Parts: sequence; C-alpha cells; structure tokens
Amino acid sequence: MVGMTAEQVMENTLIQQLISGQSQWVYRDDLHTEDELWQNFKNKLEQNNRDILGETPLTHQEFRQIKNRLTFGSFYKAAEWLVGENGIAKVEVQREDVKQGTIRLRVINRQDIAGGISSYEVINQYVSPKRLVEDVDRRFDVTLLINGLPMIHIELKNRSHPFMDAFRQIKKYVREGKFNGIYSTVQMFVVSNGSDTRYIASAKDTKLNEQFLTKWVDPDNRPVTDYLEFAREVLSIPMAHKMVTQYTVLDNNKNSLILLRPYQIHAIEKVKEASKRQQSGFVWHTTGSGKTLTSYKVARNLLQIPSLQKTIFIVDRVDLDQQTTSSFSSYAENDVIEIDETENVNDLIKKLLSDDRTVIVTTIQKLNHVMKRFAHQQESKRYEKLVNLKVAFVIDECHRAVSPVKKREIEEFFIYSLWYGFTGTPIFKENAKIALGDLPRTTAQQYGDCLHEYTVKEAIHDKAVLGFQVEYKSTFSQDDLDRLVAQVEQKDELEITDWSIPDKEARLPKSIYEADEHMWEVVRSIVNKSKNKLGFAKGSGQTYNALLTTSSITQAQRYFRMFCAVRDGESPFEIEEQVKRVLPDFPKVAITYSISENEEASVSNQNEMKKAIAYYNQMFGTSYTIETMRGYNRNINDRLARKRENYLVRSEQLDLVIVVDRLLTGFDAPCLSTLFIDRQPMKPHDLIQAFSRTNRLFDKQKKYGQIVTFQVPKTFEQRVKEALILYSNGGQNDVLAPSWEESKELFHQAIFDLKEVVTRPEEIDLDSMNPAELKKFIKAFQQFDKSYAAVQVYSEFDDQMMGADFPFHSEEYEAYRGKYENALEILTKDPEEGGKTEIDISYELESVKTEEINYEYILMLIQAFVPSGDDAYELIPREDQKAAAEVDNYIATLSRNNPKLADVLQQIWTNILSDPEAYRDQDVSNMLEDLILQQESQMVKQFAQFWHVDEDEVAYVVSNFNEKNDKQPGENELKKTGDYQMYREHAEQPVSKLKYGRAMIEDLNDLVKEEILPFRKR
Repeated sequence: MVGMTAEQVMENTLIQQLISGQSQWVYRDDLHTEDELWQNFKNKLEQNNRDILGETPLTHQEFRQIKNRLTFGSFYKAAEWLVGENGIAKVEVQREDVKQGTIRLRVINRQDIAGGISSYEVINQYVSPKRLVEDVDRRFDVTLLINGLPMIHIELKNRSHPFMDAFRQIKKYVREGKFNGIYSTVQMFVVSNGSDTRYIASAKDTKLNEQFLTKWVDPDNRPVTDYLEFAREVLSIPMAHKMVTQYTVLDNNKNSLILLRPYQIHAIEKVKEASKRQQSGFVWHTTGSGKTLTSYKVARNLLQIPSLQKTIFIVDRVDLDQQTTSSFSSYAENDVIEIDETENVNDLIKKLLSDDRTVIVTTIQKLNHVMKRFAHQQESKRYEKLVNLKVAFVIDECHRAVSPVKKREIEEFFIYSLWYGFTGTPIFKENAKIALGDLPRTTAQQYGDCLHEYTVKEAIHDKAVLGFQVEYKSTFSQDDLDRLVAQVEQKDELEITDWSIPDKEARLPKSIYEADEHMWEVVRSIVNKSKNKLGFAKGSGQTYNALLTTSSITQAQRYFRMFCAVRDGESPFEIEEQVKRVLPDFPKVAITYSISENEEASVSNQNEMKKAIAYYNQMFGTSYTIETMRGYNRNINDRLARKRENYLVRSEQLDLVIVVDRLLTGFDAPCLSTLFIDRQPMKPHDLIQAFSRTNRLFDKQKKYGQIVTFQVPKTFEQRVKEALILYSNGGQNDVLAPSWEESKELFHQAIFDLKEVVTRPEEIDLDSMNPAELKKFIKAFQQFDKSYAAVQVYSEFDDQMMGADFPFHSEEYEAYRGKYENALEILTKDPEEGGKTEIDISYELESVKTEEINYEYILMLIQAFVPSGDDAYELIPREDQKAAAEVDNYIATLSRNNPKLADVLQQIWTNILSDPEAYRDQDVSNMLEDLILQQESQMVKQFAQFWHVDEDEVAYVVSNFNEKNDKQPGENELKKTGDYQMYREHAEQPVSKLKYGRAMIEDLNDLVKEEILPFRKR
C-alpha cells in the first residue's frame, strides 16, 4: 500500500515553499505560544513607530492597553479595525507619562505591500491554550503573520482525509473559542488535504458555511487545487497581503467579512490594466456570481490609478429602490466611498468639482441635470474643470442603466472618460438591439472589448453559483391542446396532427392562460406541490422563498387576490396537512409593481396597491402607504432577501412575492429557491437574468435554482436551451439539472443497483462481509440516497409513488440506513481500509429529512439579542416580543428531541433576556460550549469522587467515547486507578470487589449516554 504523506511532512513542505526563492516570508520556529506572539508583535510595533515612541519604549501597562484593544470580540470587528485611517490600521495608547499624552501607533498599512513597515512571518504548531480547566489545548498547523499579527490560518489533512475534515476542525476550534486573543485578528482560513485546497473568510462557527469554501482558479479559469500550487498563486507576497487587505469587503448589513473569489480578483486586475492603457471595456460575469461586489471593488480600486481623478458608479433610478445602492452603502460603511442619494444636483456638482479622490454613486438622471445646467456655461471655469475631469464610469447592469444614446451624450460632455460596464448577459450579434442609426447594437460596440469573462457554465463548475432545475408544466393535456388549436384554426384535429408542438402552442389564444381554471391550477401547484422546492423539511423559519412572475399587472393582482383567498380558506382547494404542519401561516404573500407601468390603468392600479399594502401592514405590523411605496418596496426586498437578523424569525418572513418585471434583474436573495413563471418566454438575456434570481449559494440543502413554467412548455424549453447556448458557451448540459424523466430513470437505476448488492436489509450480515463488499454496499446506498433526494424536489414526485412507481418502500429506508451507518463504522475503524478514499466517508445523507429544529439556527436567533460594539441596545417591542416568542417555541421544540441541550440553551437565553448588557460582544456559540464543558466537567468530577478513580482517566474515556463501540478506549487504564477500599467506605450500598470494575464502567457508560452525549448531538 502506498504510504500517505504525513501532515507534519506536508506542513514542512508548505513552509519551505513559502520561504524559498524570492519570497519575503520568514519562518519563525521560536513562536509557539500566545506570550511569544505578543512579544514578537511588541518588538515589531516599537520598531515601526520609533518616530512616535522616541527613546521611550512601551511599558508593561501601555502594552496591556494595546493587547486589550487588539483582542476583538469577533473576526468582523478585527476587519473593521484593519480598514484603518486612510488605509493604515492604528492602535491608540495612553502613555503612563501624562506629559506624553495619547499616541496612535501604526500597525498595518493596507497599501504598503512588500516594503516599508510590512514584515511577513510563518509559524506552525502554535498551542492555543485551554480557556477553562475542563478544556483542552489545541495545536494549530500553519499561520501567516503580517507585522506580527495572525492574518491567514491554514489547517492541513493528509491525502487520506477529505479537506472538509480540516474545515470541520477549524469550525470546532472557533466554537471552542480558540481563535481569541492575538488570534482574533485572523481574516482568512485555508483548508487542504494536499490535493484539494479551499479558502474562506473568517467567521463565527454558526456562520462558517461550507457552501462558501472557494477554489482558486487562474486568470483563464483553470482550477488551482494542489496546496503547493495554491501557496505559489495565493499565499506568496504581495498576493497574500492583498487578499486580507485589498480583496476583502465588509458587509455592514450582515456584520460579515467577504473575501473576493478568484474571478472577481482577476476582473479587478484586468480593469486596472485597461485603465492604465486608457482603454474602456466590459466584464462579463454571470448573474449571481457577485457582480455588484466586483463592480464596487473595481470602482474603489480604480482610485489607485494616479491618472484618474474620480470614479463615478452609475445606477439606474430603479436600482435606488432595489439593492445596488443598499449593497454599496453596506460595503462603503467602512470605506472612502460617497453614496450620492440626495435629490440635490448642486451637491453632485460640488462633489464632482472637489479635489477629493472619491467614488461617487449617482443616477443617470442626475448626471443629465448636471449636463443640462452647464449646457450654456461653456466659458466658465467650472465648466472647463468639469468637462476635463479624468473620470472612470463604472456601470453595473450596464445595458439597463445606460442607453447607447445617453452614453454618447455623456462621453461628449466628459471628454476624458473611461467606461467599464458589468453584465451577466451581454448583447451579442445573435440577439443584437434593433438598428438605430449608427448607435451601438451589442455590448462590445457600446463599451469595447470584453476584459474578463466568467460564464454560468464556469461558475457552476466552480460552485460559485448553482445549476438550474427547470420544470415545463402545462395546466391542460396534449389532447386539450389539440382540441383548442383546432377550434382556433377552424380545422379538424386530424389536419393538425403533423404540426409541431411549438407551432400549436404559438396558436393558443392569450385568453387560455387568463382563465380562472388555469390560474387556480397554478396556485394549487405552488401551495401544495412545492414543499420540497421550498425546503419544508428544514422546519419553520428555515424554509426558502419564491417569486411568481406574470404577464401583466392585472394578472398579478388577480393572483394576489387568489392567494389571499387561499389563506382565508375561500379557495377551490384546501392547503394540505403536510404543509400546514410545518408552516401553519403559509403562504405569506406580497405583490410589487411600478404604478407607472400602465398609465391608463394607474388609478385602478393604485387602488389595488393600497389594498395590497394594507394587507402587508396587517401581516407584519408595518405602516406603509401609497405615498411611501419606495419604503414598502425596499422592505419587501429586505424581507425576501433575509440578510438582516430580524428576518430570520418566521413571523417576519415572506414565502412568495408576485411581480411582473420588478426583482427579476439585480436582486440578490440567496434564500430564494424558486421562480414560478406564468407568462410567455422572455428574450434570452431576460430569461437568464430572471432564472439567476434563484441560483445563489445558500446552504447544503439548496442544490439548484428551481424554475417552474406554466405556459407553452415545449416553446419554453426550446427558448431556454437557446439562451443557455448563448450564455454558457454551448455548455447548457452542464447548467441544467436532469429533467423529471431523467431523474426518475436515475432513481430506478439506483434502486436496482442497491437491490443487486443486497435485496433486503435483513439479509445484510456485516460481520461476514469483507472490506470490498462493505464498500460496494456503502457506495450503492450513497448513490441511492443522492438519487432519492434529487427525485423528491420535482413537483411530479409524490410519497405515494414509493412502493408503486418505484420498487422501494419508504419503510425500508431506515433499515438500510442502520446497516449503512454500521458498515461505515466498521470500515473507518479498520486502519488498513480507512485510509483508502474509494468511498466518501464524510458523506451526509440527504434524502430523508425530519423537521427537527437546528440548534445553530436557534443560536443565530439568540445572538440577535446580544448587543455588540458601540450599538445601543434598543428594545423594539413588537419585533422583539415576536422574535423572543419564536426562540421560546424553538427551544420547546428542541426539548422534545434533546432536552439536555435545550435546558442549557434555555439557561443562556434566560440570562441574556434578563441582562443583555452583561453579554455585550459575547458569542452565544462560545457561551454554549463553555456551559457544556462546565457541566461535563462537574459530572466527571462527581463520578470520579463517587467511584474513587482518577479524574483525568475518566475525562479521557468520556472525550473518546463512541457509543457504537463495545469497549471504550482507556477503560483498562481507568480500572487500574480505582481505590475500592475508599469507595466501600463512602458508598451507601457498595458493590462487591469482584463486581466493582465492571459496575463502575457500566455506570460510566450510562452517564455518558444519558447525560453527556445529548450535548454532542448538535
């Protein structure tokens, strides 16, 4: 058998890679403890600030101030500090000598890369000390220090383990509070098993989402997965420095740190290179891959080009009601970006004429007013300064925000302008705009060359976005289609037999899809046939939401009234019990459209909108009116996107929003899983834009962006394929999930393969199976489980099909699963076989989910009640009461399955409610871990005292306990420490000496199973 590379060897090889050649990394094998790291940091701080400190080094008390200031309550707080003042992160110190006053010392310069005060060091085998007596020390693998502070932490596993083991290890260390003190400054985690490497921004354990583990790709989108190659590309200097200072963004709304993905970084560099050549162009990044974030960073980084005086980010007026400006505001909270949301054109002129080198976010309409105002002031100095500005325009959704006519006008006014357009759906010659004089008809004609390309095919391959699962449904049969077309064409049905289905669909009258029968069938399908699409198995508060787009405002209004009737119990059908059991208040629906979309019907539309707003106000306790409709629309956006913590509770969530065209472009809601379409197919770029509302990464359960169409199915299928060919470089097969028929066939095959290995679960005799047979069974069951999970998402699937359409009964699953879990256990315990990676040891079963409450979800809800930073803790009575009631409800539900864990959570929850200020900046996850450790320690201590055995040996057995083992590691050693004489003297009813050892072990087993293991089942 080929030996695996030991982790220590991998560590050493990585370190050699980092410090060799032209590298500026220096290996420090003398730094292994927190005290040593702080001393090293102090040395660097004093060295870099001699001009400020003079001849007086920092005293012990002064450095203690610094340590306190640089020990952050969260990674996000550290990132906020790292932004610094004008790009320099500083720390304030009150000198002991009062005459010297307060000083501010330079720590890290974001721009000072590979020079100046920046130093780069590598350490390994750092010992993160235990925080409590009951805790244990942890050894870290490799950490990269910039100016003495840990910035990038790397965990390695050898090639016999998946890289996910390294990720889970980091998550565990974060939960245990190991990244505290000087390690609270870490900005980036890297995990690798040598062959596969990923990186992710640092975050608390409940927010470390494996969906956002990122694979590096080179500028040509070729993957870089080997850990040494990754180190060369990403961890070398200056790249590593840039990763944690220039390629990070702070999302103020979510209090989270974002690390840019490689294609975003490559695009930023390509635009910078083009600007140095005075060349315009466009960036084609598929919708859903973070275009707004990329364009924000491009706008920000263009200011590094000395020849540019201003960067102007142009948004469409509609975007001001949507998310672009909101996202910019959130990103810019800790940056030198000016968001111009005022109606005051004078203010915009003032900003344009100022000497400040800033990014201005404004609308095309305001720029128009500026140009008109100066149209007759050609002789003025202000006009001269304005038209000669060296300016770069950055345009997100570049076709919607700026028309070819308007771009030409602006270019004629700002004669030294560069233009950088961002789009997920470029206009090509195949779908070019209608010719209008000599105006550009394609993206390339309007903006110039494509500077960087990242298609939906590449994004799906890199797991930057999800693929699409499309269902083409019809509310009537093929026979009905033939009959209707024959009637419309006044022909006999036999005469149209040879017509293609798209030809027949094209002849259907519009009225067919406006009939009540059709619309009620759509509503019924959404309400009763979409449980799996909307993630009902995840439980209340964690389900996904959806959009329904229709052909007109009138149609949207009719749908809204129908859904209201469903909620009021006045529809032609009833909501199924399975739906009501999970979400008794389903469906919570809202509607949004622009009043000006149809001027003739604007009065009627306003009246209908007033009713819809009143309904919304009643549902959520808001107070919007037709006059504050912009606020209403923003609130719908926020509620649908659920990016703020107050929308994590069920009482504040929406299930469905009905739209015509609003929200179908530029709207980002990762928790949105499904787009229902009851309208004719749109143009290719509009189709891809609309589809892409659904395929954002969110959680493990969300596998695809799901689309369900209800009109002209064959025509729709044809148009979707054409659009995907256009926008995925011919890779439509890589973009689309299997159809229902294909998925059904795959499930049939998976059942056949499993039954071929073993016909019935009771026939499986694990003890008599050799490793090869065990692996064959495990692989067959995993494939079966994947296929079972996949088939359940389709609207056509019904539980009744199990045992009928599919030769597998639901009841069989648990029996097979039990055998599967045991087979996995046997294989992983075998040292010879456990290292072979022919099967996925860490595979998580997907097909059968219970509606259990996720404890991490409860922690996130409780965390929202903990004040942080300098924020004032304000009680919002209605929202807080509802949110608190939901936490109570979730803990009560958890107590039915895991009362021990629920009791500890209840204790934390009660304490926080009684005095939130006492818990400011504390992490609920760490609090939970500490409380559990204390309780476990107390139980271990009491057990050791009762049986008179060594406490450390008891703790060893407890920490290594596996309920599937007949005998636990450390049992024999524990027995040897027993003092039977002392036990007999103190026990009320002592067992005989003969039974002492066995009775003690049995008691320990019972203690662990009943009292301790429930804490670990999280």
